[in-house]
Amino acid sequence: MSKITRRNFIQQAGLFGASGAALGAILPGYSSKSANAQVMPDWLELTQEVALEPDLPIIDPHHHFWDRPNNRYMLEDLLEDTAAHNVRQTVFVECTSMYRADGPEELKVVGETEFVQGIAAKSASGGYGDMRVATGIVGSADLRLGDGIAPVLEAHIAASPQRFRGIRHRAAWADRSVLPNLPADAPQHILLDSDFRKGYAHLRTYGLSFEGWLYHTHIADLTDLAKTFPDTTIIFNHLGGPIGVGSYSDRRNEVFQSWKTAVAKLAECPNVVAKVGGIQMVVNGYGWHEMSRPPTSDELLTANRDWYKYTIDQFGPDRCMFESNFPVDKLSCSYTVLWNQFKKLTVGFSNDERAAMFHDNAMRVYRLPRV
Repeated sequence: MSKITRRNFIQQAGLFGASGAALGAILPGYSSKSANAQVMPDWLELTQEVALEPDLPIIDPHHHFWDRPNNRYMLEDLLEDTAAHNVRQTVFVECTSMYRADGPEELKVVGETEFVQGIAAKSASGGYGDMRVATGIVGSADLRLGDGIAPVLEAHIAASPQRFRGIRHRAAWADRSVLPNLPADAPQHILLDSDFRKGYAHLRTYGLSFEGWLYHTHIADLTDLAKTFPDTTIIFNHLGGPIGVGSYSDRRNEVFQSWKTAVAKLAECPNVVAKVGGIQMVVNGYGWHEMSRPPTSDELLTANRDWYKYTIDQFGPDRCMFESNFPVDKLSCSYTVLWNQFKKLTVGFSNDERAAMFHDNAMRVYRLPRV
């Protein structure tokens, strides 16, 4: 596949990667084996680094599993990626994976929780190393069902009573220069929708958290949601998805300034915690996937430092946790390089602050066991 064809493919596929959409459904006929960096080990291996501080305990609070035609990321893939760092536990976040084929439409999403519960059980057997995978599971549910959401939440909990922790209902809306395949009826402000909020109100009943995945243009909607429901924990995903493609190309400074204002207001809500990471997606506009080799940790840090530091400054180390967003961010870099970047970023922080951001905050927020 030529460079331009590969770039066009990944630009469309990568925009949807955070939601785990099947790449073949986005561009039928193209093989993710040749276009998706998660299955391009030769390219990733062009940048090799030794893991820094390999004994530092890590909980990775955001990754995915899926098994689709020519597009697979399963337990063995995660084990290979995490091997160099001391990852103790992980949290799985929904990605439209393994929905039930039959049964009521609103309950098909429970198939994903059942699927990941099985992977977590394999890991818990101890037969795959010391790391415990998916000790926390975040699923999907259509909160626009309003009061009808209760049976769906109960089914998720029943499918994984030890591990199910929350819901992600995606709110990532952007214009067609950014998301050319966005359905015409996609709601622009779903977090403000009255039916959505009726369903959202049930999360606190079941002690569940909410993953806020949106783009930087809609962070204010998440702030409004957090203020309206102050007793529900919100986890701010991927730094609010600063866009760097389409109509936002070559506007990084402008985006950064508007993003800063929105993040500062969101951080005023004590029920919101931030995941620091998840901005190596194609939609963020760095173009790592177009380069002849993947970035080093120093190159990543140079590009990302201002975004990371501002988030940590606003939320504080006690409300931040580093994330991998793998395998989506694997379009741009290796797992070892990604976490080396976070370790370099925090050299000036205290031991307690580093422990919080790499491990302890994720354990607390997701109520994970001590491993």
